Amino acid sequence: MSQNIVIVGGVALGSKAACRFKRLEPRSHVTIIDQDRFVSYGGCGIPFYVSGDVSDVNDLRKTSFHMLRDEAFFRDCKDIEVLTQTRAERIDRENKQLHIRRLDGTTDTLAYDQLVLGTGSRPRRLTIPGADLSMVHTSANLNDAQAIKDLVTKGRVERAVIVGGGFIGIEMAEALADMWEVDTTVVEYFSQIMPGFVGPQFARMAQRQMEQHGVRFFLDEEVQAIEGTDTVKAVVTNKRRLEADLVIIAIGAAPNVELARAAGLRIGPTGAIVVDEHMRTSDPAIYSGGDCAEIRNLVTGQPGYYPLGSMANRQGRVIGTNLAGGSAVFKGAVGSFVIKTFEAALAGTGLSLESARRAGFDAVSVQVAQLDRAHFYPDKAMVHLELVVERKSRRILGIQGFGEVGDAVVGRINMVAAILEDRPTIDRLSNLELAYSPPFSSAMDILNALANAAENMLDGRFQPIDADGFAEKWVNGNGNLLILDCRARQDGDAYAKKYPDRWLNIPQDELRRRIAEVPADKDLILVCNTGVRSYEAQLNLRDMGLTDPVSVQGGMVTLNKCGLDL
Repeated sequence: MSQNIVIVGGVALGSKAACRFKRLEPRSHVTIIDQDRFVSYGGCGIPFYVSGDVSDVNDLRKTSFHMLRDEAFFRDCKDIEVLTQTRAERIDRENKQLHIRRLDGTTDTLAYDQLVLGTGSRPRRLTIPGADLSMVHTSANLNDAQAIKDLVTKGRVERAVIVGGGFIGIEMAEALADMWEVDTTVVEYFSQIMPGFVGPQFARMAQRQMEQHGVRFFLDEEVQAIEGTDTVKAVVTNKRRLEADLVIIAIGAAPNVELARAAGLRIGPTGAIVVDEHMRTSDPAIYSGGDCAEIRNLVTGQPGYYPLGSMANRQGRVIGTNLAGGSAVFKGAVGSFVIKTFEAALAGTGLSLESARRAGFDAVSVQVAQLDRAHFYPDKAMVHLELVVERKSRRILGIQGFGEVGDAVVGRINMVAAILEDRPTIDRLSNLELAYSPPFSSAMDILNALANAAENMLDGRFQPIDADGFAEKWVNGNGNLLILDCRARQDGDAYAKKYPDRWLNIPQDELRRRIAEVPADKDLILVCNTGVRSYEAQLNLRDMGLTDPVSVQGGMVTLNKCGLDL
């Protein structure tokens, strides 16, 4: 039976739901309305348009076969009516009508059999003096993107301050500093970038990577005002004044739920619209998804909020199927992400150690640094991974990664993301079958090694210390500290000569016969290049009666990557 489907919001979710539904019910009528002049574009590509990686803004609006997704495209190719610059004013649920207002002020009413709310999100704003000045922008849509790009290409921006060190803030910082060589500063309220998504060490790795390309960071600072008259002159924090020609506010997104709330639809604890696993709201005739909807976190079982284009597209397909009478299910999300930091990538899925503990888990983590390919293969790079595990059950709760070959990092994160819903333990990961060839991976993949390290830690064989713990002992430790360097002489001897009272170099293969040189009364920290030899040395020392030494996770590679200057 022919239906009348009305969809509010035409970016990712709305256009995907509409197209999927029309393929299943081609004789039904579909209307998409959107208050913007652009629909169906890749919003996640905005930083790469600003950077110049994407040269034409219309490339974000085109299909893979180079057709512009505008009103004519949807009308002629999809048989879908699109009304741009049209605002949804009110939902009349009793009569199944949507009241709309066009840009010219005219109003109308659209009857629907089923309604879809893909109203998206809006950037959070600062309520401080100067927040409404010219040259203060967000990067929420193509209009913002074009405005920022126009400013930098005309040479009007020499100094930019980005408020917020999350996804958008980091991506926009790279965009400005890379191609345009804008003097770029990021101000973050919390003590690390990407708060809540990765642990402090991986955040520091990513930050250091960006600092090497000229981006400055000020953490633990609150922006209190933006100075200027007609345009921006400076950003004032609780600690300093930063001159600026451009300010980008990137402090997160808030779901657009006003239309749904006014209609009496249920709003969840995240502030987004509550939907069931079929993406249906509390009104069975209304669906919702994307940036305005709340979905279940599959790790914690609690409501979550994930404003991601990839999520919206998958949810849109589910909605389109169910509009046509199907019973497709979207169970939830584990929270996977990746972000580009110049040549490197920072990625993760599930929970960080901090977020796991905040969710009530008795969680621990273990870190491994390992080459992404066989050690004998000439083209290789280091990958850093951190696995978060529930102590008693040994259940995997999350994983984060950083590396200069992004595909190698993302590939490992996606492997774990694929199984995380099944509540896997470290045993599953230890024996996970992965494709192997020396140009692509190691015979014992870093994921297998990571699970094995977690097992050794939980079973008491591996007593680790992370980079932060090492730094604290190195800077603040007493005279009882001794670093036992298990590397070969050509690597460790220079440190032993530089720090004769605190550093002892005994290669791991010489340790058994030189055990008498290791003082039993010292606060002993074992270190090697990546942590493998220092772990072996830890076992050897324990066998010889020294039970207290700890081993640096990820070794010198990780210490250096975190920026610890020895």
